Amino acid sequence: MHNAGMNDDTSFPSDEPQPADSADSAQAAPYARLTPECVLDAVDSVLMPAGERTDGRMLALNSYENRVYQVGVEDAQPLVAKFYRPQRWSDEAILEEHAFVAELAAREIPAVPARVLEGRSLHEFEGFRFALFERRGGRAPELDRSDVLEWIGRFIGRIHAVGATQPYRARPSIDIQSYGYEPRDWLIEHDFVPADVRSAWQAAIGLALEGVEAAFERAGDVRQLRLHGDCHPSNVLWTDAGPHFVDFDDSRMGPAVQDLWLLLPGDREGASRALADLLAGYEDFSEFDPRELHLIEALRTLRLIHYSAWLARRWHDPAFPAAFPWFNTQRYWEERILELREQIGAMQEGPLWPV
Repeated sequence: MHNAGMNDDTSFPSDEPQPADSADSAQAAPYARLTPECVLDAVDSVLMPAGERTDGRMLALNSYENRVYQVGVEDAQPLVAKFYRPQRWSDEAILEEHAFVAELAAREIPAVPARVLEGRSLHEFEGFRFALFERRGGRAPELDRSDVLEWIGRFIGRIHAVGATQPYRARPSIDIQSYGYEPRDWLIEHDFVPADVRSAWQAAIGLALEGVEAAFERAGDVRQLRLHGDCHPSNVLWTDAGPHFVDFDDSRMGPAVQDLWLLLPGDREGASRALADLLAGYEDFSEFDPRELHLIEALRTLRLIHYSAWLARRWHDPAFPAAFPWFNTQRYWEERILELREQIGAMQEGPLWPV
């Protein structure tokens, strides 16, 4: 159980297929026109009608899929401005996420909603869509502590209690097709896997997807609900008041365990203990279906497959070769083959606890 090749600051994105190459400069460099002046003018276009304005300070924050900045505001706390990647989500999908997080915040669940100005949470400036958020600091949670895990579990349980009240309509689900077969086929179609390892990779990914199918079949018809979707440790910030959850950008419909397994350590024994602590808090607010334990390694496998395709789809964005220089090397694909083989074994080993 591991996350080889992944950076915890990297999201588990939900993409529509994107071309690997394009003569369209907007596709090749989607943020080329997003200069510091453009960012500040965009934020001012929303703040100034409300009697506020930026003070010229700006700090780029760590984000690959979108572009995120801390922006200074005169006589006020800085704000965080998120500029959404063009053509990724529809307006309806973004607004569904905003509404979900606002619903959580209204119920005093520690999530950070988009700020509403002039009746809107989603804004547009010179072709870029963006949203503003309060700046919330915090540190990494101590996931080796039972009380911390139980505390986080309680809030995830509360998030899921709200998430189960109604479905997303514009956002899709985490499923085998969109996170397994489609990214596999895209990588093959666009010749990203080197010829000398392609057969081995295709054999490994074929067996891995068979294992995923078998795991979902064993789990049966589990409940689908609105999720955080990418609840890894970097998206859970800790303060003296406890956790708060950030970056719901990858929120989708899916099984509850998707928001739990990313918080587990890599060894099986440690993962079993950590999951028990998380569920001790979780089940104070939401019932957990133990059949979902069959899905942990299957969801991990889908994440690994989808991640490779995400990097490939974004390779035309100049930020990606700079941030991920190891991608698409011979060694990269050899390591993915070994990783998939390990996942095949993990799925055959069965769930952490008897179901």
